[in-house]
Amino acid sequence: MNLFVGVIFIYLIGLNGVLTSRVLELSDKFIDISSDGVWFVKFYAPWCAHCRRMEPIWAHVAQALYNTPIKVAKVDCTRFSAVATHFKVRAYPTIMFIKGEFRHEYSGERVEDEMVNYAMRMAQPAVQKVSHADSLGYLKETHSVFFGYIGKQQGPLWELFAIHAEKYQAHSWFYALSHEIAKSNLKPPNETAVFVYKEEEVFYFQPTNELIQNKDNLNVTLNKWINSERFGFFPKITRSNINDLMDTEKYIVIAVVSENKLQEITQTERDFKDMIENIIRNRKHELHHRFQFGWMGNPELANSIAMSELTVPHLIVLNSTTSHHHIPDDDPVLMTPEAVSMFLDSIHNQMAPTYGGNSLLVRMYRGFFEARTTLINMWRGNPVLTALVFGLPLGFLSLICYSICCADILDADEDETPDTHEKKD
Repeated sequence: MNLFVGVIFIYLIGLNGVLTSRVLELSDKFIDISSDGVWFVKFYAPWCAHCRRMEPIWAHVAQALYNTPIKVAKVDCTRFSAVATHFKVRAYPTIMFIKGEFRHEYSGERVEDEMVNYAMRMAQPAVQKVSHADSLGYLKETHSVFFGYIGKQQGPLWELFAIHAEKYQAHSWFYALSHEIAKSNLKPPNETAVFVYKEEEVFYFQPTNELIQNKDNLNVTLNKWINSERFGFFPKITRSNINDLMDTEKYIVIAVVSENKLQEITQTERDFKDMIENIIRNRKHELHHRFQFGWMGNPELANSIAMSELTVPHLIVLNSTTSHHHIPDDDPVLMTPEAVSMFLDSIHNQMAPTYGGNSLLVRMYRGFFEARTTLINMWRGNPVLTALVFGLPLGFLSLICYSICCADILDADEDETPDTHEKKD
């Protein structure tokens, strides 16, 4: 048994070495060769805790992309500061996709699947052509969300589609196909159309004839539509994508739960999360134009929005245009799907109570709330270090004040001393 365990241990060590070896170590010479080929680079510092935690994930990314033209690498910016300066690295770790003169900084979730999909997208042309009807089935199986252009590749709609494909390439997939290929599977409404495939559903961009004639207005409308439709029906909401969700100009319906370090939640939280997800899936054609549903595994982010301590599970609806938020009066755990639907209808009809906003007083209170929350979390995590961080400056300030006050008292005593001697004489 001990021999078997030893063999497994040696195998794991060897596997870890293989994964690590897939990551290329770069030096100052990278500045000269960066324009050759396709690179996915992590700029890091050895003292950075986030960089160290990301090391095994980056090794798995390199392994997943090993048989592709994408070279996965890393560079120590403390040793090769010229590289950090050349690529304008301001924080660690910074992950950058480099293809010739093109550079794009990755801002998504730092998990293997997200980073691999991002690199694969960025290595391809912004718009990829679909030449066989069978390929549509493959795309549906491999992509939960993708955009498509149907028709001849000419005219203002095609030109704008290609422009926005480059703009949003980091976030989604874009394809072009003929009407012949699309007509049986997708049933397009016109010879020329733009659509989004979203989790087994197809939604079409439907501009009016007047809009098509005005290219500037068409550009603005298409941009808003792509930005609002590029998310799934029920994505996970984090600090890295919440600002993008705010740009959708929809109501953001958030199921708030609390994940542990293993990304697990309680059964009560799971039941609540599933109930909210089923609402959008059952009423997606009715709701998805006005509401963007999602879930949040970090209550601290939801608390920052609500500026109060929310119990979990909880429900919060964020107005992305005004920054107001809505919270149900009832206990979310006791709410039924019908009650949640009535709550959403009251929000859409502007009958639900609103909280928060973006006024000066609200921003000041939010800053105070976040500062207090940060201090409390620091104290809970390491009270000794927190006491040192805040106690030492206060101690020095007290010494300075004391020395100033004592100096005034001593000066006063010295001024009074000659008068005392004169009286004695």
